Parts: sequence; structure tokens; C-alpha cells
Amino acid sequence: MLELEMFSKLINLELLDFSNNNLVSINNNVIYTLPNLQLLNLSSCNIIEFPIFLRTATTLQLLDLSKNGIHGQVPRWLGDVGRDSLYFLDLRDNLLQGPFPILNFLTLKYLFVSNNKLTGEISSSICNASYLEVLDLSHNNLSGMIPKCLVHSKLLLMLDLRMNSLHGTILATFSKGNNFRNIYLNGNQLEGPLPRSLANCRNLEVLDLGSNKINGTFPYWLEGLLNLRVLVLRSNKFQGCIGNPRTKFPFPNLRILDISNNEFNGPLSIKYFKYLKAMTNVDEEKVALKYMGEEYYQDSLNVMMKGNYIELVRIQTVFTTIDFSNNNFKGKMPKIIGRLKLLKGLNFSHNNLTGYIPSSFGNLKNLEWLDLSFNKLIGEIPGQLADLPWLEVLKLSHNQLTGHIPSGKQFNTFDNDSYTENLGLCGFPLSRICNNHEAKKPPPLTLQQEDNLETDNGFGWQAVLMGYGCGVIFGMMMGYLMFKIGKPKWIVRMVKLEQHIILQRLKKNAQRHGGKK
Repeated sequence: MLELEMFSKLINLELLDFSNNNLVSINNNVIYTLPNLQLLNLSSCNIIEFPIFLRTATTLQLLDLSKNGIHGQVPRWLGDVGRDSLYFLDLRDNLLQGPFPILNFLTLKYLFVSNNKLTGEISSSICNASYLEVLDLSHNNLSGMIPKCLVHSKLLLMLDLRMNSLHGTILATFSKGNNFRNIYLNGNQLEGPLPRSLANCRNLEVLDLGSNKINGTFPYWLEGLLNLRVLVLRSNKFQGCIGNPRTKFPFPNLRILDISNNEFNGPLSIKYFKYLKAMTNVDEEKVALKYMGEEYYQDSLNVMMKGNYIELVRIQTVFTTIDFSNNNFKGKMPKIIGRLKLLKGLNFSHNNLTGYIPSSFGNLKNLEWLDLSFNKLIGEIPGQLADLPWLEVLKLSHNQLTGHIPSGKQFNTFDNDSYTENLGLCGFPLSRICNNHEAKKPPPLTLQQEDNLETDNGFGWQAVLMGYGCGVIFGMMMGYLMFKIGKPKWIVRMVKLEQHIILQRLKKNAQRHGGKK
């Protein structure tokens, strides 16, 4: 067990780092000082209270007490720690309660108090933080309105107030020449229209306004933000059509676009998809291991992936997704979407889209999930989709699709849920067998080749049927054993697929030879 007081005699000690160490012990009944301490890192040390010796740590510059079990209110004396020197304070992931703490904001550049249980309004004392660059108060129970001084700031890089109970409007006073790079306001009760002064945030990379009550039309005035990579407007009250862009090259660096769960309507804008250059071409080898963020923080985001909301604690620069689900879009899906070759996710579900699934979607070689369910799509499933090597989730249910379901590769892994309520579909994995004119993929041998084999080998079609019958029985037995002993899911599906092909051949041969009689 490491007791901090054992270092009290080292009066010249400047740096003390015991992070990620559960052997640290704090004894606040012993009075001691570390007068020259400049950096103290006790992150993830399982401590439950503030070290009392900090009351005299007047030279401290960096204090990290994150990821502990510190509970109760933030003591007032913490505001005197590093009075003229403290620039970094990290209290996130604790059990802090009560009102927003009154701290010494005169020198702070980085303040993290997220994932606690703070209540009440954000104190106006935050306006004294004239050097503040990063403010993270997310995941608390804070209420009231966003202080005007935070919007007026020209130094703030990141403002993270998500997952609180803030209300009112987003102030329309983002000043020219501001330095905002990240603005997270997700999960509050903000209302009213978006301020057009957001266009003054020329360095903005992430704008997350999801899960509020914001209304108005699509914010086309954000098109000219050349550095914008993430735009999340989901679960608000936006409405109206998304018309043509107002600028020549809109959203040139946008990689994540989520406008789901709103009231947008009208056709999908072809020109917006045309100019999403960051989703089209990039040298993946150079950026694959890079993440969005800065030295003291990483960009994070809650996104819909493969049917579930997942928090991306770190966002890879090549991560790209489009989510237009749960709106009232109508008309056809633009073929030009097939150019967005870096897309990993595409979700147009729960709209009123009509027409065919573009075969150009077969060019989306990086696609991992595709959700087009609950629309009014017609026609056949393009066979090109079977060549998507990474497609893991496919949802085409509740449409009006017809014809043969493509087979092979990833399509052999999808189950009935991918296709339900498409009465015209047939083929594996559905129980409905396709008729001859519906089958799109020929069997391994053509009908002529099969006839030649019958003549050359002296076997009639009756013998072939007997062989097929034995194969069916054997396949069923193997399938039963697979299910009983819990073999891997893909093996079971391969057995089912083989049975399906055999049944089709049986039916086909019976019809053909029956016709000859």
C-alpha cells in the first residue's frame, strides 16, 4: 500500500504519478504539504475523497483525479488549488454531487467534470475562465440555459454539454473569428431554430445537436464549413425538403451525416450526395490508424451501427456513415450514392422511397450495414450486392421487392428477417421456392449438359431423382444434427442452402421431363 504522506519529506517533489494503481492510500487525518508539487495524477486509483494536502498545493499545474469513487460535493477549498498556475483539472468519472463547483477559472485551459451527478445551473463564474479551451460537463444533471459567455468565446476549442437537462435556445451569437472545433449539445431539451451564426465557426469539425427539440429547415448555411466532418441532427423537429446546395462544393470533408428521426420530406437531393468527396476517395493506408481529436481529448460519438446505437469512444478518420432513416423522404434513391466507396453504413429505412435498389450500390465495397427496410421499393435485389465483401447486416424487409434472392458469399449468412413482408421474393433463406422463370442464377450445369450426361452415362432422370431424394434425406439428417449439437450458424445455413438447391433441381427436372412425356 502506497501512502501519499510517505512523500511529504520530499519538499522539492514536482511530479507525482500513481495513475491506474489501486494500492494508493489517502489518509486525510495526517497533515502534510508538498509545496513544490506541479503535477499530480491519481487517475484510476480507487480513492473516495479529495486529498486534503491539496489545500496547500499553490504551485500545482495539472491535477487528474478522474475515474475514482470520489463522492459528495466539490469542496470550496479546491478553488484555491494552484491559484495562479492550474491549467488542467480532470474530475470526470466520479460520484460528485450538488451544484456546479466554484473553482479558480483564471488560469484553467482544460476542465473535465463529465460523468458525475452535478445538478443545478452552470455557474456564471465559468465566464471568468478567459483562457479556457476545453470544457467537458457532459453526462450530468445540469439544468438551466447555456451561459452566453460560452458562445461568445473566441478561445474555446471544445464545448461538450451533452446528456444534461439544459433548455432554452442555442444563442445566436457565435462570434466571427471563434476557435470552436467541437460542439456537443446532444441529449438536452434545447429548442427553437439553429442560429445562422454557426457559420462563423470556420474551424468546426464536429457538430452534434441530436436528441433535442430544435426545429426549422435543413441548415444549408453549414455547407461552407470546409473542416466539418461530423454533422448530427437526429431526433429533433427539423422539417421540409433538402433542396439543391447553395455553394459550389458543399460539405467537402463530411464523413458522418445523421439527420434521422426528423420530419424531412421530399426527394433525396442528388447534388448533395455528388459532392461528399470525403466519402468517395481517400488513401486509407495513410489515415487508417488516425483518430479525430487533440492532445488532451479524443472525439467521441453515439452512432447507429448495424441496428444498435453504439458509442464510438474514438472516431477513426476513415469512418463514414449516412443515416436518413425515420423521415418522410420519397422518390427514388440516387444512383450516384454508388460513388461513395468509403461508406461503412447506409440507412434509408422508415421512409416512403420508391423505385428500384440501384445496382450501383454494388460499388460500395466497404459497406458493413445496409438498411432500406420499411419503404415502398420494388423490383429485384441487385445481384451486385452479393459481391460486397464486408456486408454484415442487410435489412430489406417491409418493401415490395420481387424475384430471386441473390446467393453466395455474404448473402448465405442472412436470415429471414432481412426479407420479411416482401411477398414477391423467393429463394434461400425463405421457404418459398422460385419458379423456373424467377431463378436468376443458373445451376452449375446447364440443362443441355445435364441431358448429355444422362445419355453418356446411361442413367435416366428417374435415377437422378432417386439420387436427389437420398441427398435430401441425408441433408435433413445432417441439418438436424447440426442444430442439436450447436454447430456454427454459418454451417447450418450452408446445409439449408444445399437443401434448397436440391429441391429446386428436383422440381425443375420433374417439370422438364414431365413435359417430355
